Amino acid sequence: MKKDIENANDIKILVDTFYQKAVENDLLGPIFNDIAKVNWQHHLPIMYSFWSSVLLATPGYVGNPMDAHFRLNQKITLTDADFNTWKDLFVQTVTDLFEGEIANEAKKKAISIADLMFYKIQNYNQSAGVNIGKVR
Repeated sequence: MKKDIENANDIKILVDTFYQKAVENDLLGPIFNDIAKVNWQHHLPIMYSFWSSVLLATPGYVGNPMDAHFRLNQKITLTDADFNTWKDLFVQTVTDLFEGEIANEAKKKAISIADLMFYKIQNYNQSAGVNIGKVR
């Protein structure tokens, strides 16, 4: 029987497992590795803090994830397929590792956050009248 997400260590396991799957994914891997060129030593602690704040109400997260995604979208146009793949991988990772109220909330919040980000990026792209980044 799996346990629920309860503490910072659980968040770390979730984030580490998810990003390992994401960088190995045929669609997302090139975005993280080749285009964003993510510095994982810097990025992962930010993600631990972000998800701890979202799921455990832990204070301390400082950042603007929307800004980071707008900047990435200037390099390559982020698509519905990118966000859907991200959501599917995240939900599957949570399902594989945890079960319970907070795990269910993690899935809902991840979907909601990704959908809102895509909506804002799509609206920006449409209002700009051009594709901002490279289209694959």
